[in-house]
Amino acid sequence: MDKEKDNVLLEIEHLRTAFRINGKFYNAVDDCSLTLRKNEIYAIVGESGCGKSTLATSIVGLLDPLNSKVKGSIKYRGQELVDLNADEYDKIRGENIGMIFQDPLSALNPLMRVGDQITEALYYHTKDSEAERKKKALELLKRVGIPDPEGTFRRYPHELSGGMRQRIIISIAVACSPEIIIADEPTTALDVTIQAQIIDLLKDIQKEKESGIIFITHDLGVVAEIADRVGVMYAGQLVEIGSVFDIFEDPKHPYTRSLLNSIPQAGELGDRLHVIQGNVPPLSEMKRSGCRFAPRIPWIPASAHEENPSYHQVGDGHYVLCTCYQTFHFQEEK
Repeated sequence: MDKEKDNVLLEIEHLRTAFRINGKFYNAVDDCSLTLRKNEIYAIVGESGCGKSTLATSIVGLLDPLNSKVKGSIKYRGQELVDLNADEYDKIRGENIGMIFQDPLSALNPLMRVGDQITEALYYHTKDSEAERKKKALELLKRVGIPDPEGTFRRYPHELSGGMRQRIIISIAVACSPEIIIADEPTTALDVTIQAQIIDLLKDIQKEKESGIIFITHDLGVVAEIADRVGVMYAGQLVEIGSVFDIFEDPKHPYTRSLLNSIPQAGELGDRLHVIQGNVPPLSEMKRSGCRFAPRIPWIPASAHEENPSYHQVGDGHYVLCTCYQTFHFQEEK
């Protein structure tokens, strides 16, 4: 039991993150719970606007306190992070929890050389000398596959390609060997070759450090390759949670099945792609009761949905929100 407890890095319980819109607060993350363990990659998948990035920024405390509210519990190794002040959070960020941002160009300071941005993290969280910090930074650049570490150390972000900038962001995130790495769409806008290199790099770092990684993406192909467990997110809620095998081989929730059905299949040239009806609703117009995916599957009777959806265990560690999974079928299968 103690060993199992020691393996738990992050516990999120009933997390609700709201943003102010026209004077009112609306939950972008709504009652989410998950557990991240050592040496595990937990993927969060879903369409844009489902709350994935908000979940990430809630964990690392990077939300505007004037226009957002975070309720619930986020515990790192038993330490509650919700309501920490800025100074207390600064001690956690970088050293214990590293963040790989979605857009490296906007995440990097355009006025600072790359090397200074990597050594800055080491300056705040270690007692290394300036020479030691530079040595570590050069080792990190080499570790992430930068061909000319010395030259790159002196360059500015705008002088680097998208793939190189993403590697710099990874270098900063792992500089202090954090136990948790949150990767927010780390392969978006990169070509397939660079994507594969970034994924391999993250897997290597995870195995080497036994880190826990929360990997946020909308690319199900990447999820199949990298994840151990998966949380499928829709309209601020985790609608299905399970192992990567559960999600790909035995998906239950209509949203999960719809996402998987939208992936082009080899050998189906000329067939029409499956399209999920409608869009993720804006926060201010989002339905807050009943099944939030119901409006996008109108051919399913209202009686199939729960008025107050709850989680149903359908396998070992496999949970699905709402009873609609029991009667769901695709419209063309009727």
